[in-house]
Amino acid sequence: MKVRFHKMHGLGNDFVVIDARETPVEMSAVRARALADRRTGVGCDQLILLEPSRIADVRMRIFNADGGEVEACGNATRCVVRLLGGTATIETLGGLLGGSSEDGLVSVEMGEPRFDWDAIPLAYAMDTRAMPVAWDELETPMAANVGNPHIIFFVKDHEMVDLARLGPLIETDPLFPERVNVNVATVDDRKNIRLRVWERGVGLTDACGTGACATAASAIRAGLVDTPVTVTLPGGQLVIGWVPGTPLTMSGPATHVFTAEAELSAFGTEAGE
Repeated sequence: MKVRFHKMHGLGNDFVVIDARETPVEMSAVRARALADRRTGVGCDQLILLEPSRIADVRMRIFNADGGEVEACGNATRCVVRLLGGTATIETLGGLLGGSSEDGLVSVEMGEPRFDWDAIPLAYAMDTRAMPVAWDELETPMAANVGNPHIIFFVKDHEMVDLARLGPLIETDPLFPERVNVNVATVDDRKNIRLRVWERGVGLTDACGTGACATAASAIRAGLVDTPVTVTLPGGQLVIGWVPGTPLTMSGPATHVFTAEAELSAFGTEAGE
């Protein structure tokens, strides 16, 4: 069976997008991992599978490069809205999202952030505004769930943090029963944040849309910045807006690179063999 796919990216966070609304495509962790492999597969940070939805224009399933299925991805959401064109609603494990596309710039609503410890989730109760935990120089983080779990460290210089070493340690800490995305951020002024992200199941990434959302929402909640705020990642900039009690909004580019076909059987069976 040959499957048609789209290669897309949002600020360098790249995806293989398979539209399975008309012809079903079975996906397993092994198959997703094989497709994502940059040496022997197509290569991507996340594999995106589009399926029919009864409540939205499309259902989006998201598989990280390690094969694990996750709840949300902001950059992928923008890419799917760009692919569908115009205005679209998207069903995800993290909730119902909506967005619009015009001239390559995509704006999406990402739902309301959640800050309760059991919504992150954490293994036990604590204040998510100033968590009494530390990993080396990274201490007293904030936490937010924006469809997936994030921990955010605000530091003087985010470039000086050895995120390649600390990221996997924090991601897999028992404090986070569903693992966690790790963000290190520097607030430059009331309108600008610089950010690096260790993405759960992916690693260091050029851009993470939900990470930008979680970081901006936490900074707004703490009174560190004003809305909207520009979040600069290694791959480029996103503009995040949030007023408590309303959904987060995210605006930024989404790029369609190419469309191609691949023999699905080359990437294992739906059972993962």
